[in-house]
Amino acid sequence: MDLVEQLHHLMPAEIRGAVSRTAGITVSAAGFPAPVGALAQIERETGPPLDAEVIGFRDNMTLLYPFADLAGIRHGNRVRLKRTSRWLRVGNSLLGRVIDAQGRAIDGRGQPALADRVAFQRGAPAPCRRPRIDTPLSTGIRAIDGLMTCGRGQRLGIFAGSGVGKSVALGMMARYSDADVIVIALIGERGREVNEFIERDLGPEGRKKSVTVVATSNEPALVRVHAASTATAVAEYFRDQGKDVLLLVDSLTRFALAQREIGLAAGEPPATRGYPPSVFAILPRIVERAGRTPEGSITAFYTVLVEGDDPNEPVADAVRGLLDGHIWLSRSLAAGGHYPAVDVLESLSRLMPEVTGAEHQRAALAVRQLMAAYRDHQDLISIGAYREGANPVVDLAIELKPKIDALLRQRVEQRASCAEAEAMLLDLLQIVTRKLPAAEAP
Repeated sequence: MDLVEQLHHLMPAEIRGAVSRTAGITVSAAGFPAPVGALAQIERETGPPLDAEVIGFRDNMTLLYPFADLAGIRHGNRVRLKRTSRWLRVGNSLLGRVIDAQGRAIDGRGQPALADRVAFQRGAPAPCRRPRIDTPLSTGIRAIDGLMTCGRGQRLGIFAGSGVGKSVALGMMARYSDADVIVIALIGERGREVNEFIERDLGPEGRKKSVTVVATSNEPALVRVHAASTATAVAEYFRDQGKDVLLLVDSLTRFALAQREIGLAAGEPPATRGYPPSVFAILPRIVERAGRTPEGSITAFYTVLVEGDDPNEPVADAVRGLLDGHIWLSRSLAAGGHYPAVDVLESLSRLMPEVTGAEHQRAALAVRQLMAAYRDHQDLISIGAYREGANPVVDLAIELKPKIDALLRQRVEQRASCAEAEAMLLDLLQIVTRKLPAAEAP
């Protein structure tokens, strides 16, 4: 961005107001006509000034949401406009680093030298400028690459309850994907788990080409919301350089919960299960920023925590309609030691037909139908009541189950590729074609 364009977004810094009252974690300022989204500074009796963002207006007051605790603020403290438009410093030096929602390095290695700037909030690419998605992206996970292949620029959701292996799956993608750059957003994570993810799941190999944005659960809701925008802005910067970027956001549910806190604090009425309307307005704005452009692509995976493993809870239901596919992680598979715990029959990539060949699609369909036949007769099989020969498709599903499991199971340290997953699928298709007559083949 050139200097003239940046100055165009700035307002005179002389705008000042005063703290009138506080309510919960919001501050009301009198005589402070700053626009929504502007960044302000609130003077405190003790400690440095506190940064806050304008989130709305009520009763001739400007509502501010602080970036930290309100300790030290009293009635009458001065409020000063810092800037009306936010920018983020970016550059190739971010690779391998861990930053916070403000773009500051928090990995103890000093601040990187960043020469470029990008807008913090940016609109989605124009629909007619988006090229068709026609090239697959390897995630490094065979179950996904083989049976729900995703394309460069596609957006998918990983839906699961807590403790089913979402973070492990994201770590495998970050290490084994063939994307040029990986951007990871850890939103609302427990502080203890951040280093565990970086050192155990991501590892040195994954860190080399990744940027990790962190906002832990103890940070204010506004910081957690900003973390998603920061990660997306960093991904957009590398995409505009012609890179194929993999954006991993964990999790979109915690992002929505943080926006719910902000919306309720601003006076919005609670709607579906306590979520105000702004939650369902901000979700499409954040996910639509990913995708393919003439310069490059952002392939995005958003994890979604489902309450009580209910796929129809409000956030999961809204997100599923916004994305180009969904991957469901099954608690029963995880309990049985099946990792990654991808429930193939409940998962779908809408763009798989666009990025795979006819034989690959035929093989994937045959495996899905064998798995469906086995699932439909699983109770009979498990108690020994199924009689061999009663159904040739079920017979073959039982025979090929070890081979199908070998395709779908994968150790954390095991790298895979789209070519490997396709080869295993085609081997299975040859067996199906050889053993089943055409009329009975799935």
